[in-house]
Amino acid sequence: MPAATRTCLVTGAGRGIGRAVAQRLSAEGHRVALTARSTDQLGQVAATLPGPSLVLPADITVASAVDEVFAAVEAEWGAVDVLVANAGSGVSAKLADTTDEMWRGQLDLLLTAPFRCVRRAVPGMVERGFGRVVVVASIAAKRGEPYIAAYTAAKHGVLGLVRAAAAELASSGVTVNAVCPAYVDTPMTDVTVAAIAEKTGRSLAEARAALAARQPIGRLVTPEEVAEAVWLCAVNGAVTGQGINVDGGAVQS
Repeated sequence: MPAATRTCLVTGAGRGIGRAVAQRLSAEGHRVALTARSTDQLGQVAATLPGPSLVLPADITVASAVDEVFAAVEAEWGAVDVLVANAGSGVSAKLADTTDEMWRGQLDLLLTAPFRCVRRAVPGMVERGFGRVVVVASIAAKRGEPYIAAYTAAKHGVLGLVRAAAAELASSGVTVNAVCPAYVDTPMTDVTVAAIAEKTGRSLAEARAALAARQPIGRLVTPEEVAEAVWLCAVNGAVTGQGINVDGGAVQS
């Protein structure tokens, strides 16, 4: 990505990976628009950024919200150059106990919302001959995991979206990639730890240690390590159509 200041939009920017990505982009001198449902969390992230920021609270699972967020960025700074589709959450249940509501909720947030963001961003990027799209997926986009059928299906789907979009846009100056973390030390993982502890009777520390032990490096991934992979996708125009694992060696590719 050239040294000129770019306009970036990060979804799910209120905490965890989204926060770290926003901080990385801002530290490199770029304008960063932040969107998530929590106004308070977005304000806290904006206060940590060294460069210009926009706070745009929204629920991007609402169809009209995506266009409203993009329109707000365009009105203030112009078109989005770098889109990081990071918003996400997970639900856990046995396959037979996964309700239609749980299924729809995961697909809406993890697949349909990124699709709408990419669809909205791409025409302007193609017109300008430059764009970077990065979707924060999951290692669950690469392999099946028990008790998260809806989450895994959505993440497999969004990796397919990335690959199709990258193939279509390869000659346009627009790159499209996914970053696929394993368990990251974030509030989302805290929820998983609490659920494991409740179901197994383990302490929170024991449940966290069990998750860390599932990764060959023996620890949780940091949000900053994921943000570095996102940054690679932003700066390297020859990297496109990839699902970059940030998983401590759990899935070798």
